[in-house]
Amino acid sequence: MSAAADKSSILIVDDMEANLVALQAVLSSLDQNLVTARSGEEALKAMLREEFAVVLLDVSMPGMDGFETAANIKRLDQTKDVPVILLTGADAESDYVYRGYAVGAADFLTKPIDPWLLRTKVNIFLELHRKNVQLAAQADQLRRLLVGEGKPVPPEAVTGTGAKPPSAAVATPSGRPPSAGSGAGETRAVTEISEQLAQIELQLREAKGDEATALADRVAALERAIDRLKAPDGT
Repeated sequence: MSAAADKSSILIVDDMEANLVALQAVLSSLDQNLVTARSGEEALKAMLREEFAVVLLDVSMPGMDGFETAANIKRLDQTKDVPVILLTGADAESDYVYRGYAVGAADFLTKPIDPWLLRTKVNIFLELHRKNVQLAAQADQLRRLLVGEGKPVPPEAVTGTGAKPPSAAVATPSGRPPSAGSGAGETRAVTEISEQLAQIELQLREAKGDEATALADRVAALERAIDRLKAPDGT
């Protein structure tokens, strides 16, 4: 994988060019893809074109302000899970924090912004985004492997529920039961994936935040589902 593919994208939204330049300068040391927008409308268009790890959104903008923009971001299925950090002036109204959290903002920063604090907060969301991507890739690998070997992924492996899979015989894509000789290879492959998921769960448990904990719980559910697949009677 190329270095460019390893980078995450950060969206910076502010109607003042000087503010955009200053924020880009502060975040340049993170070596990520920095994308700018001068309005709420422009920000929404950018988010529909590209995936972002985090959005830095100025509250005071003409037309669609930061609160309205954040609310629109959270309404769209494609963008609702992207964390938004609202940027406010030192003279911000007393209810700004309440209004921001009400529309789904993840955090607040007050101008003038401390460069170290900004990089620290953004880094937290970048790390969470990387782990989300890693988890999604592992889940996709597991799904493709099990389907390719004739074992459909049980519902709880995707949804995180604790329901047991049906105990009926599993068929291959051709409609025939898997051969007896394929069992050892399947068991080894599933065991390897189970070990990888255990490592991801440990990393998520060590991360801070409710979202990381929720993802760790889903990984644990995947591990339990795999253990049931390895059991001879599927229980």
